[in-house]
Amino acid sequence: MLAPELKQQLTAYFKLLEQPVVFSLDAGTSANGDKTKDFLTEVVALDPKLSVKQAVLKRQPSFTVDRAGSDPSGIVFAGVPLGHEFESFVLAVLQVSGHAPKISAAERQQILAIDTDLHFETFASLSCHNCPDVVQALNIMSVLNPHVSHTMIEGGMFQDEATAKNIMAVPTVFLNGKEWHNGRATLAELLAKIDGHEGAVPVDDDVASKLYDVLIIGGGPAAGAAAIYAARKGLATAVVADHLGGQPLETVGIENIPGTDYVTGQQLMDNITAQLTKYHVTQMSGQTVSGITGGAPVHVALQSGATLQSKTVIVATGAHWRQLGVPGEDEFRNKGVAYCPHCDGPLYKGKDVAVVGGGNSGLEAAIDLAGIARHVTVLEFAPAISADAVLQAKASALSNVDLIANAQTTAVLGDGRVTGLQYVDRDTQQSHSLTVDGVFVQIGLVPNTEFVGDSLKLNAHHEITVDRRGATSLAHVFAAGDCTDSAYKQIVIAMGSGATAALSAFADIAFVD
Repeated sequence: MLAPELKQQLTAYFKLLEQPVVFSLDAGTSANGDKTKDFLTEVVALDPKLSVKQAVLKRQPSFTVDRAGSDPSGIVFAGVPLGHEFESFVLAVLQVSGHAPKISAAERQQILAIDTDLHFETFASLSCHNCPDVVQALNIMSVLNPHVSHTMIEGGMFQDEATAKNIMAVPTVFLNGKEWHNGRATLAELLAKIDGHEGAVPVDDDVASKLYDVLIIGGGPAAGAAAIYAARKGLATAVVADHLGGQPLETVGIENIPGTDYVTGQQLMDNITAQLTKYHVTQMSGQTVSGITGGAPVHVALQSGATLQSKTVIVATGAHWRQLGVPGEDEFRNKGVAYCPHCDGPLYKGKDVAVVGGGNSGLEAAIDLAGIARHVTVLEFAPAISADAVLQAKASALSNVDLIANAQTTAVLGDGRVTGLQYVDRDTQQSHSLTVDGVFVQIGLVPNTEFVGDSLKLNAHHEITVDRRGATSLAHVFAAGDCTDSAYKQIVIAMGSGATAALSAFADIAFVD
């Protein structure tokens, strides 16, 4: 089951084991149980400190991760933790064996202070890039505090349970049997939610009190490139974002970066994050910026109540998926209406789905979903499908994909969850209905600029207007990437504009100083 390169990686990781670890397995009698048993058999063969024994657990197949001779850790994996959850599995094994999780002292204190029993269950998919943050955070809580336990449930393997619980998006977290959280979250955000303070995450005083040379708002490729260029110029650089990764995390494969034949969005942003660490860039994740005030220095207000100060600021907040704006979309969001086919696609195995949007993103989604769903219907508002010819050819060759142009989506239908979709043929004005279990919206992007208010000049599309140096209408403030009025929205263009903005910030500081 494990590819040679995965075995090699695991062997290297397991050399770091401090204490023996035992996996307690309840495989059941299904083919999925055989897969899970084979997975663990191959894993324990890699190091003598690992062993597996039979057990009786709540779900089949599933297994616990415990330190031999100690009380249970509370960590359970229901399914085979490969894909994006491979790292979650490795970290769980190492932390159970005695490796201290890499968290702040304040976070550790918050976890240790939990004095009520909390059992979390996270429904995840192996292709979901948002899920590992949640899974790993809840595993850390389980390792450190016996009051906390956590089960990761692979939604594709436990599809019947996911359907019974009306789970149509991942990650979905249940706490003590009740639905508690949906979507990406950091450890700090989850701890704040446990404490009853959902939303704002406090910023350390020593971080908030610094005067930075360059403060970059955003966590995507434009922000990453800006931070790397600024730090390499010797500038005191910080990045503040709700999460690090940006739009590339929703892209499985990237094949148009010159000199790089193929890279996943996750790999690309992991590489950028590693460079930020290498160049000692201060990283503030889990933060929402609420406003910018010009001056010398520029002030950046956070939703947590803190205010950051910097000689220059670069806004690189990217964009988010545009919504349909039709009846039923809000009502059935995460109950059949989805925006990330890679995350939520496995939950629609053998079902009929629709993709709204015939551009590159729409057809890439349709091609991916075609390997999972029974049938995929693509609806495009324009008179013709607009995706690249190579994607059109690939989608047209799939027997379970239909492409419909000139179709205006008018409503999402459902009863507790999505059951269908209505659209109008823009030529004939005839209304049509589709019976589908899911609707994936891929109709373009909206810039993340709500927080700037009237501080910066925006165009009619709410994009920040910039000049050729990336300068905005406010002194000492620059902008880069998909949140700006750049003609094209591409990763390589965002990176270039981030570098431009950083060099302009450097020149601005040199001129002022």
